Amino acid sequence: MSAETYRDAWGIPHLRADTPHELARAQGRVTARDRAWQLEVERHRAQGTSASFLGPEALSWDRLARRARLADTARRCFTALERKDPETAAWVRAYTDGVNEGLTEPGRPNPAPEFARTGLVPGRWDPWTPLGVWLATHILFAGFPAKLWREHISTHLVPEAVALFAADGPGTAGSNGWLVSGERTTTGHALIAGDPHRFIEDPGVYQQVHLSCPEFDVVGLAVPGVPGVAHFGHTGTVAWAITNAMADYQDLYRERLRRTGAGVEALGPDGIWHRAARHTERIDVAGEDTVEVEIIETDRGPVIAGGPEGLDDGTPAALSLRYPPRVTADLGFGALLPLLRARRVADVDRALDAWAEPVNVVQAADTEGGLLHRVAGRVPVRPAANGLRPVPAWEPGHEWTGWHTPPRAGLTDGVAVMANQRGPATPLGVEFAPPHRADRITALLAGKEHWSAADMPAIHTDTHLGSAAPLLTHLAALPSEAALASEAALTPEAALTSEAAPEPKAAPDPEAAPTPEAAPDPETAPTPEAAPTPEATPTAAPPEAPPTPLTPEAAALRDRILAWDRRMDADSTDAAAYAAVRAAVVRRLAAHPVLAPASVPPAYPEVLLPWLALVPRLGHALEHLLRAEDLYGIDRAAAVRAALEEVAASPPSGTWGDTHRLAPWRALPDTATAPGDEPGLSGDHDCVLCTSPVPGLTDRAARGPAARYVWDLADRANSRWVVPHGASGLPGSPHHHDQQPLWLGGELAPVVTDFDRLTKKSDD
Repeated sequence: MSAETYRDAWGIPHLRADTPHELARAQGRVTARDRAWQLEVERHRAQGTSASFLGPEALSWDRLARRARLADTARRCFTALERKDPETAAWVRAYTDGVNEGLTEPGRPNPAPEFARTGLVPGRWDPWTPLGVWLATHILFAGFPAKLWREHISTHLVPEAVALFAADGPGTAGSNGWLVSGERTTTGHALIAGDPHRFIEDPGVYQQVHLSCPEFDVVGLAVPGVPGVAHFGHTGTVAWAITNAMADYQDLYRERLRRTGAGVEALGPDGIWHRAARHTERIDVAGEDTVEVEIIETDRGPVIAGGPEGLDDGTPAALSLRYPPRVTADLGFGALLPLLRARRVADVDRALDAWAEPVNVVQAADTEGGLLHRVAGRVPVRPAANGLRPVPAWEPGHEWTGWHTPPRAGLTDGVAVMANQRGPATPLGVEFAPPHRADRITALLAGKEHWSAADMPAIHTDTHLGSAAPLLTHLAALPSEAALASEAALTPEAALTSEAAPEPKAAPDPEAAPTPEAAPDPETAPTPEAAPTPEATPTAAPPEAPPTPLTPEAAALRDRILAWDRRMDADSTDAAAYAAVRAAVVRRLAAHPVLAPASVPPAYPEVLLPWLALVPRLGHALEHLLRAEDLYGIDRAAAVRAALEEVAASPPSGTWGDTHRLAPWRALPDTATAPGDEPGLSGDHDCVLCTSPVPGLTDRAARGPAARYVWDLADRANSRWVVPHGASGLPGSPHHHDQQPLWLGGELAPVVTDFDRLTKKSDD
């Protein structure tokens, strides 16, 4: 036997070979068969050549890839890997050999229609290409452009404003993950479950795979184009999974550059001008002229925006990016084979000591009761200012001086929950996700003493919206016609001596334990100071005009939303109404003269602008903005009232799922599929079922669970998994989208590892 390929009922590849190297070759080959077009796109993205067939829309990414030196960094890392870890380097090379064989094997023409549409033929993979794919996939993972946003909003408001917007940003990837120890399960063995949240791509960003050889037998979620199983795996005796740690490990430096007769120089922190590396590259653009790009690299790192002449609009600026693999020539690939060979938690722990990026929180468990909850990855030691915004390269005190020791954590009441909130990685980051998802998962787990693998989908698909309280409180505080009539009936003397009638409060959350967040907002809740008193009543000035009551339509809509169960279910009309009011509030805040100037970002490269867009920032930070003691004089009650009236005048005609539809990214848009043809979704950004709209901009969800999994340590055969589409990237394949009904319905497919229950497809 050299290598054998089997398939299960879902078309998932199960590979068996004599050696790890033959297995890697088989994994590369089957990935090329199933995901040829996806591999071609990822190879071009890593090289910065995707505009050559995707056109000008891809040019901004290609510029970033070239200027950030992604391909050159991947080559450096592979060269270093060959020197330090020749076994892993040979294993990676075997994978790319398999990819090249699968892309060009005779008698098996590639049916991917995208090749015909673009006129492309599959290109050859180099041994370093998987490292380039990994780097291109994760270069924006840590969200370094958020430092530009913090600087931008501080300029328009004040530095303290940054805290109001400190939330899981619009371009950041997140995850849910929870570890339940054996003391809390029905079998006495641990369970690990969760779902990574990423942009939903078609084909998907994760590939279900089973890799078996005499040294190991692993099922897991692979990244197409990268060998092994990095993030989510089960070896039979130990399993692991990750969430994004939200660590900050990339820095932006403002550079002072000048041209000389010999090239470009950069002013260093020693006060001396130093020669910067410089050359030019050409980017082919389909349908347009070739574009020339100047590549500059200072002692800090490659310049990714601006240059000696500034930004495109002439603003004097140049930004260099310092990121760990560029500094160390190490992408952490040395961890991949040890992970596959792991038998116990201690093996996973040792393997992760070699992890580089992205920086993750890892949860692991084994069949002997071993448990692990730790951060893995490389985070530089440097001043706190580096984490907040771009820092001046010419000033001393912003250098990297070492690497943080990755923190560790334990379990509480037999469970550990991570959903990108502040946790073990807190010392390593700046902004984290709100605690809603983590708190909700923790509360659900606390509701039952013992859990089984079959119970986990109920947590995966929970739609309770924990961030709704501040807006509901503002709605409850709006004056109703009945309340105003009652107040008007009071005599002046009674008005002076009576307590103010309490404003209506938001209906209590029936499913949330009392917390400060669920309590009435102290900013909007009635207080004794708000009641009319003799001291506060003017004696000489004419009385203020009484507030205008809500229209009957708005009052009815308000009452309906306040009675809503706070579940963002696809079939809920109340969820649709809440979302419509939320979006209208965001738009009105964005249009306010205080905030509107921030809607015009600096002339940074287009690929960075999603992090600088005002409306998404307002949408994701709305609860903080509504709860703040003051929002720079903005009358939030008026904004909420106007938004409610706006929606009441033209209410949503359907359910949440009618507008909250999947918006998958495809390198080539599917001209046969209209947005309305995509499936409607339950969930929301702050639900455990994290399907992220952008309030104020769109209800469609480009981000969501890129996979779901349950790893059972009692019996791997009881494990479950699902992806949004299917195992195949080939349109027309029966396994192209066959898992989507499961994914939409919150169901999971069985993990099959018994080769006698699989269908043999080929010997390679």
